[in-house]
Amino acid sequence: MLQPRAGGDLVQGPVSKSHSVLSLAGLMSESTNGLELHPLVTSLAEQIRTCRTALPDLSPLAVDPAFEEISGMLDGETLFIRNELHQCLGLRKLHLEIARLGMGLQILHCVFFPDPRFDLPVFGADIVASKAGISAAIVDLSPVCNALPEAVSQPLSALQLPPFQQVRDLPAWGTIFSPYVKFIRPVDQQEETWFVDLVADYLNILRQAILATAPDALDSLPTIDRHQGQLSYCRQQKRNDKTRRVLEKAFGSAWADRYIEDMLFDDPPPLL
Repeated sequence: MLQPRAGGDLVQGPVSKSHSVLSLAGLMSESTNGLELHPLVTSLAEQIRTCRTALPDLSPLAVDPAFEEISGMLDGETLFIRNELHQCLGLRKLHLEIARLGMGLQILHCVFFPDPRFDLPVFGADIVASKAGISAAIVDLSPVCNALPEAVSQPLSALQLPPFQQVRDLPAWGTIFSPYVKFIRPVDQQEETWFVDLVADYLNILRQAILATAPDALDSLPTIDRHQGQLSYCRQQKRNDKTRRVLEKAFGSAWADRYIEDMLFDDPPPLL
């Protein structure tokens, strides 16, 4: 947990590991006085975990104890964050994060980063929920170079997309996304279900691409290009000042920088 120190900042102390990853929904409820997660957050997390188990050679990645379970105070309310990490064939890091602030704000953040040796995209899905409902839901398979591989773009182009009523504009740093990004505000439960199904479609396309893709050599030009492209992707994501401001206010600037650099959008390891 995080303990206060002089000046009102927060420092990292012992982190409880008494709850399994599979009991995340229960853990979140217990940490917020029995309040339930938004149904879309719960259902999307379950869908992502289900699709994740179908990925080849899936294995857990160790989570820094400082980041596995995090809690602190922000504007008088408890901020709780839980992280899950895995890896599999073709993907160097699969990250699922669920955060909750007091009785209101809830965030699901998920990014799957490819191994640069494989011609694969970055998978990303985010939800922002509050008492008023879902304000944002986004999913994409983002290219790390100039374009998506054909094994991804062809099935994406063939998808029958739901008729979402409220499509949102991408942020200024959103040039990293593919033409198939869906950034919406679901207006009812039907659209929430459509969004969960769409995320499953994107993950199934990614799984098929993994199975169909052979790795290039570590020192090959395509691998080097994809490594550089993933570095650029991470730099663009780090431009999201809203995330940084919330973390800085709750945990201090040094901790926020470390969390963003090491957990949320860590650079791919050097090739050589």
